[in-house]
Amino acid sequence: MTADWRPTATRSALEQRARLLQTIRAFFAARAVLEVETPALVRAGVTDPNLGSITALSGGAGVTLPFYLHTSPEYAMKRLLASGSGDIYQICKVYRANERGKLHNPEFTLLEWYRVGVSLDTLMAEVAELVNAVLRASATTTIAAPGRPIEYVTYQDALRQHAGIDPLEGSPCDWAATARAAGLSMASIETAAPDALLDFLVGTRVGPRLGRDRLTFLHRYPRSQAALARLDPLDARVALRFELYADGVELANGFHELADADEQRARFDADNRARQRLGLPVVTADAALIAALEHGLPDCCGVALGLDRALMIASGSANIDDVLSFPIERA
Repeated sequence: MTADWRPTATRSALEQRARLLQTIRAFFAARAVLEVETPALVRAGVTDPNLGSITALSGGAGVTLPFYLHTSPEYAMKRLLASGSGDIYQICKVYRANERGKLHNPEFTLLEWYRVGVSLDTLMAEVAELVNAVLRASATTTIAAPGRPIEYVTYQDALRQHAGIDPLEGSPCDWAATARAAGLSMASIETAAPDALLDFLVGTRVGPRLGRDRLTFLHRYPRSQAALARLDPLDARVALRFELYADGVELANGFHELADADEQRARFDADNRARQRLGLPVVTADAALIAALEHGLPDCCGVALGLDRALMIASGSANIDDVLSFPIERA
């Protein structure tokens, strides 16, 4: 059988991608944010039970540890920040196991950047400015369009409005009943942790309703979903974390970055306990990141933006394959 050699992206899609990259680099050059490059092949996988690292190789040249393709450049970029790099950004390919669908490909393009000494609200405003610039630059029409209006909605308010539950004060029993009504099987509900129920409801009831003709920032996530974000000093129930939605699609995930090495170590340990409960392999935490945090991470906020999804929004596509030259089946 002859392999299908043809790309899925059209010439127009390739031109859109080129304009998007030019716009991003001009945006950051105007703000004196330094473009950096870090390894895609790394020594540590991710502990997050919702992410899967792809093992690339082990051994060779006297090195016995396994290597992984990075799921994000976050850990390496934080090491640069701890060394005094200042504001930085990176455009790179990242890799995640077991992700495939209309919005997912195991290899995709990520833009990640960090701003030193700014608040999460300031970063959200900059994200909106960049995304609007990208959407204008990569749009198929030549008619100049105004930027999308910006909306800020707390995680609690969004779940109350669109799912009828309270993620901070409500009961996991209520969340389970709502998830069952939204289509989650009883077998899945019986083994799901409370945050997994909330994730399901955000994916099915909340996210698809956000960002309609606008850019919607979903922010102040529950502390149990802080990931690598600090807790809000004004409300310890929530983390200083946001996600950006456009046309019902998640585009970005941002944090006021956690700088406490002991807290980060504890969260890695908690991740691995969750992995054990789910029957997933335990992952050795990134010792280099912990060492960088112990040395001192400057007060900063950071965000990761999926560029392929941004291109989908700009082109009106419903499938990520339309903006990729070669999705995984043709790689």
